[in-house]
Amino acid sequence: MKLGIAGTGRMGTAIAVRLLMRAHEVRVWNRTAENAHDALEAGAGWAPTLGELASESEVVVSFLFDDAAVERAYLGANGLLTGYVEGRLFIDMSTVSPGAHERIVRELALRAAGFIECPVSGSVQAARSGALVGFVGGNAHEFTRAQPLLEELCRRVEHVGPLGAGARMKLAANLLLATFIQALAESLLLVDARAGDAAGAIDLLADSNVGAAILRVRAARIVAALNGDTSGAVEFDVDTLRKDLFYMAQEATSHGRSLPLASRTLECFNRVSREGRGGIDIVTYPAYWIGRQNDPASGEGL
Repeated sequence: MKLGIAGTGRMGTAIAVRLLMRAHEVRVWNRTAENAHDALEAGAGWAPTLGELASESEVVVSFLFDDAAVERAYLGANGLLTGYVEGRLFIDMSTVSPGAHERIVRELALRAAGFIECPVSGSVQAARSGALVGFVGGNAHEFTRAQPLLEELCRRVEHVGPLGAGARMKLAANLLLATFIQALAESLLLVDARAGDAAGAIDLLADSNVGAAILRVRAARIVAALNGDTSGAVEFDVDTLRKDLFYMAQEATSHGRSLPLASRTLECFNRVSREGRGGIDIVTYPAYWIGRQNDPASGEGL
């Protein structure tokens, strides 16, 4: 297929590489061309404008940072809708708020174009190997149309409901991740992992009845950070998860509900960001948080 990728951040690039490996013809667009370097090196073509990307693709997959970036990419003065979109299918994989796509769908429907949301759970490596989990919200017919392509990217993809349901499910998944990362930091502080056998502590926690996949898959990076080594590529940073926590709180408030664990975790993440460390990977966050707790100069800590 002729596919377009709008947004070549870490995950957008991984998806582009995966689709190239599956012998699709892939073109990419990114707001800053230099950040598309890896996708272009892998064999993707370059689209200088979003309109051209839409015109020359059968399906366009967008993977952007937040609500504002998605709205600009689709509805902006130089957005996707400036191209020929009739008959095209658009799939947004961004993690955004549940109401972010409503106007976009209306505008695309007027142009006889299809749209679904399919935010995904998984790492960069999972994206490259086709092992993501996808949460689809939108029209069932459009999901059926997109399913063969999504199954090349995901080990499991589920249609979870109408537009907005996919976004809510992804936020729910990331709520578990965010609060787990904070709880992990506190657990490791409790056993004083930095002063003892960090690897042993992680191994025991991973094998307990509340062990999580991230402890098994990312144990080496977590232990390295506890031992002072924070090198390695950043795959999912604190600021990105902080953005998701904000959307969770916003969504709960709009329905008259509260998320006390998510709200407290957001406070902790906000402080890390204010200290200029929002770009650290979430697997190194526990080590940073413990370090701040153990630093007398930090006052009451986080």
